[in-house]
Amino acid sequence: MDKENAVISNFANKFIGDDGAIADDFIYSKDLFCEDTHFKRSWLNLTQIGQKAVLVNISDAIAMNAKPKFALLGLGIPKNLSNNEINELCDSIKQTLNKFDCEIIGGDTIKSDKIFISLTIISKPNGKILSRNGAKLGDLVCFTGVLGQSLKNLKTLQNGGKISSNSRFSKPQIRSNFIKNAAKFIRSAMDISDGLASDLPKICGKFGIKFSQKLSKFELISGEEYEMLFTLPPKNLPKIQNIAQKHRLKLNILGKITKGKYKFHGKFTHF
Repeated sequence: MDKENAVISNFANKFIGDDGAIADDFIYSKDLFCEDTHFKRSWLNLTQIGQKAVLVNISDAIAMNAKPKFALLGLGIPKNLSNNEINELCDSIKQTLNKFDCEIIGGDTIKSDKIFISLTIISKPNGKILSRNGAKLGDLVCFTGVLGQSLKNLKTLQNGGKISSNSRFSKPQIRSNFIKNAAKFIRSAMDISDGLASDLPKICGKFGIKFSQKLSKFELISGEEYEMLFTLPPKNLPKIQNIAQKHRLKLNILGKITKGKYKFHGKFTHF
């Protein structure tokens, strides 16, 4: 058991285990975004830091077909950050939340050695709630968009290079309109945040997968992509293809749900 699962196991209950927790007609989700863990100050400016912190949090709500309504903000601020810099960071967080009609209603701020941002997103279902669980034998496994760019961007930054301000690493693309239109035809869904190979066991559940295409290493292990990974009955594929075409979004059919159990054999841990 890795350290992340060791922590989670201490709080195991019926609410934990999906992109968000469903409780009293709301969906609650949280992600941390921390300097020198998720980003370096030399990689992203303060506007980009605030923007990405929001987008990676909003993605969990979108994956469950929920509409973000409110947010609680926890902020760690270094002593050497000026008031103008604080305003730039906070404006970016607020403006990005505003694009999703989501409002900060409280939180906490402390002095910290590094910037860290903790957002709790409180959402309302758009209709059918999508969870990671629900795949059935014979379902197709699909994902949106193109994978691998986030890892390539990261390696460029680690090697001292520069990336575009609109790169996947700097500005994740959130597939909110696609999921809203496609939800009723989908059985299960989640966002690809830890890498496709690592997230596949979560969407396959107790089943395995028969692959219909071969992916590169970059496509399989690239994290922080925030494309949608989902399963659906084969009969619904034409509807999903039409919706993807409407949104000018590439749709990838990865394989089919089979008996057995898919296991990720690579090395993965948040620690």
